[in-house]
Amino acid sequence: MNIQDSKAARTAHVAATVERIRAIEADGVTPANLSRIRDELMQLAAQEHLFPSADFPPPPNGEKGSNRYPLQEDANGRFALYLNALNPGNETKPHDHTTWAVVVAVDGQELNRVYRRLDDGSDPDACRIEEDHQVMVEPGTGICLMPDAIHSIHTTGSVPTRHLHMYGLGLDRLDGRKAYTLEGEIIPYNKNFMKPSADSKA
Repeated sequence: MNIQDSKAARTAHVAATVERIRAIEADGVTPANLSRIRDELMQLAAQEHLFPSADFPPPPNGEKGSNRYPLQEDANGRFALYLNALNPGNETKPHDHTTWAVVVAVDGQELNRVYRRLDDGSDPDACRIEEDHQVMVEPGTGICLMPDAIHSIHTTGSVPTRHLHMYGLGLDRLDGRKAYTLEGEIIPYNKNFMKPSADSKA
């Protein structure tokens, strides 16, 4: 398959998957429906030949941070699908998205720590959170996050990740995102909170 045919196949498969996801979401944003969306995305991610590392490389020379590749997004920002490529050794602060999110793996491992709030949310600048559970996103698994979910990511594997990230609204439209600290702070979230992982050997 030549490059043009490969891109056309990828575009067609992505479009068909997003159309099915759109129909699922029309039935409501629920944990059960997000699980159905995850299953659709895992079928797409399983076609690894559509997302070769040559087309979706991580930052060069093992650098930290991520390369985010838009795959499809509605004109109004809805149903945004990206491929994120990261090297091992990255992590983020705990953060929310303010929209639903589903992440699955084409390749590589990403540990997700999911937190629960212990406070009532009445103070906009303070919180109490604790880790609730962990999900390792790797080929054959994924994570579903409701709009109010709080998680952090940690690329602790030995190879770069190529993961599909599906959001109910495009990331550039999510102005109210927050980061949370175990010390009790709530602060605006931004991409600069990606940092080297304490588990990194680099």
